[in-house]
Amino acid sequence: MSLAVKNLSYAYGKHEVLHDLSFEIEDGMLVNVLGPNGVGKSTLFKCMLGLLPNYSGEIFVNGKNLKSLNIKERSREIAYIPQTHASIYDFRVLDVVLMSTGNNLGVLATPSESHVNRALDALDRVGVVELSDRPFTQISGGQQQLVLVARAIAQNARTIIMDEPTSALDFGNTVRILSTVRQLARDGLSIIQSTHQPDQAFLYSDKTMVINKGRLHAFAPPKEILTSTLVSEIYKVDIEVNSLYEDRVRVCIPIKEVQER
Repeated sequence: MSLAVKNLSYAYGKHEVLHDLSFEIEDGMLVNVLGPNGVGKSTLFKCMLGLLPNYSGEIFVNGKNLKSLNIKERSREIAYIPQTHASIYDFRVLDVVLMSTGNNLGVLATPSESHVNRALDALDRVGVVELSDRPFTQISGGQQQLVLVARAIAQNARTIIMDEPTSALDFGNTVRILSTVRQLARDGLSIIQSTHQPDQAFLYSDKTMVINKGRLHAFAPPKEILTSTLVSEIYKVDIEVNSLYEDRVRVCIPIKEVQER
């Protein structure tokens, strides 16, 4: 079991953001987390990353209690990919990825040839190894996000958490990122990513987690839970879920927009 969350609650002062969440995510599973803004998705991720340690309940990563792990130990279990990454310094792409391989190095130690090869292999796996000597700040947003995926791979963690990884990308780069992430799950990694696009959940995820008002609203394969009623309720718009390609794909259509055309 890659990740197990038991009775997780979290509050900012007296304002409770997460309430009694429990779920398990298996190895090799891609989970999309859906829910409107402000319902606790980012707080959930911060708790799972150990950035908000004062939660109640328990979080186990690969069988280990998260609160028992120090920073270096957590980095061996969980990698994180943010929405965007603003680099202050003009590091090479290879160096950006290489930074993630240091979780088994001592202070002031120099990365070995095996660390460099691991970073290059990760870049090759996501299809951007030719960018290894380019400055990170001088490649496109989509390429940067692929580099961040490579960095997570090179970190060699079994679980990857992604916070809206395609929110700023064009359509082509969105497909490339999500296809790459889906393949990582097929290769045995566990991926948890948030999105505001239910269509992505239908197309790419093994399970979908719906969070609303700080509670776990639903957690199951997307076709079982992402109905027209649920999506309309969560996002407060009238939605119709339609099936395409013999139900291999489903899409969410805003009914009002279609009726007014």
